[in-house]
Amino acid sequence: MIDIILAIILLSVIILVHEFGHFILAKANGVMVVEFSLGFGPKLLHFKKGETEYSLKLLPFGGACMMLGEDYDAEITDEDKSIPTNRQSIKNNANTNANANTSNKIIDSDKALKKQYDMTRAFSSKSVWARMSILAAGPIFNFLLAFILAVIIIGSLGYDPCTVNLINADSPASIAGLQEGDLITSINGRDITFTRELTLYRTLYPDKTMDVTYVRAGEKHTTTLTPLYNKNSAYRVGITISNCVVNSISADSPAKKGGLKVNDLVKSVDGQPITSSDQLSEILAVTGSKEVTLLVERDGKEVTLNVIPELTETESYYTGLFCYGERVKTTPIHTLEYGVKEVGYWIRTVFDSLGMLVGGKVSLNDVAGPVGIVNVIGNVVEQSKPDGAFYIMLNLFSFAVMISANLGVMNLLPIPALDGGRLVFCIIEAVRGKPINKEKEGMVHFVGMILLMVLMVLILFNDVKNIFM
Repeated sequence: MIDIILAIILLSVIILVHEFGHFILAKANGVMVVEFSLGFGPKLLHFKKGETEYSLKLLPFGGACMMLGEDYDAEITDEDKSIPTNRQSIKNNANTNANANTSNKIIDSDKALKKQYDMTRAFSSKSVWARMSILAAGPIFNFLLAFILAVIIIGSLGYDPCTVNLINADSPASIAGLQEGDLITSINGRDITFTRELTLYRTLYPDKTMDVTYVRAGEKHTTTLTPLYNKNSAYRVGITISNCVVNSISADSPAKKGGLKVNDLVKSVDGQPITSSDQLSEILAVTGSKEVTLLVERDGKEVTLNVIPELTETESYYTGLFCYGERVKTTPIHTLEYGVKEVGYWIRTVFDSLGMLVGGKVSLNDVAGPVGIVNVIGNVVEQSKPDGAFYIMLNLFSFAVMISANLGVMNLLPIPALDGGRLVFCIIEAVRGKPINKEKEGMVHFVGMILLMVLMVLILFNDVKNIFM
């Protein structure tokens, strides 16, 4: 239970930082913030300080910084100066005259709204540059949070330079002249700082010839490495696994039939302890089609499963190059530098992942929403417990860097209803010198919101399916 609570707190902090970015820039630009909230749905706790209501709502996945005039165009007149009150109650009061027709009610509502609020403090009354700064502040604060946490992690553990640890004899990497101890700095012009960047590149372009730049004994060298195409048969159970944790399970696979689930931690196979993901493949290669007994940890409990591997034909591109990603401590200045690069890595990863999604290399089944993220974080906390509270904290920070950078990028994409979509309209306004019709802009954002809600429902369904199926 504590792991789920920690996961929810982590997501809540990330959301609060995002909304605080909007809040602080809104205040700096003289915009009235009507409500600052965490979560959505019914209010659990709320209080008012000054002109702003602060609230905690039932469902913790979300938040809002609601500004005066954010969802309509404020027309400023000399009469638009008064004391701010609750906008919805004003509208309700303006519509209580049962004898007035609908159009009169709307007019009365607008007049009442203007008489009760200082409309010079409305979001829509501010300059286009002020509005752009407010909209961009949320994602920028997410990047700042990711940077601060990355610096803490790298300062504590170091970073993972892309150092070559092993070169197989007569392999493409050996033929290319690479040696153990070489530091890879770029591939095909793409900068490589961390071992993870090499892994990501190989995932995206497994068959691509690589022009590798590396450093050996302080001198820079370049070489060309051409991966070798391999087609072979091997006994498999139909899972992808990293750090002994099941990441995905193929439909109708032996693992699926045997009851294995995503996020299971594989502890042993036929009584043999598993300490690395490669061990599972090695054991299955020897076992063949014989039934194997897997001992996995699931939700803090050990579960025994029986699985019969199947002979599967696989295709791969072999390099013979292995980088283990061992962390190395560095100076305080370089810690700041690598903190920036860490955030850059996750930003680039988001765009690469979106490219894979659009290109059909991954599906929506591989996308996790809030429920899925909470589940994954919960499992990470469970697995980190033997290492102590310090490493639990660092692992949570590592997830927070990824999620915060992801949230920042996604909110800057030109998607209607999100910060990026609204920024597009501000940029168009700045270029043409006048705003786009508010009704048309509102319709675009409304359609975008509907589509986002549909996507959220699909991702939520996928999260629940991966947990319980």
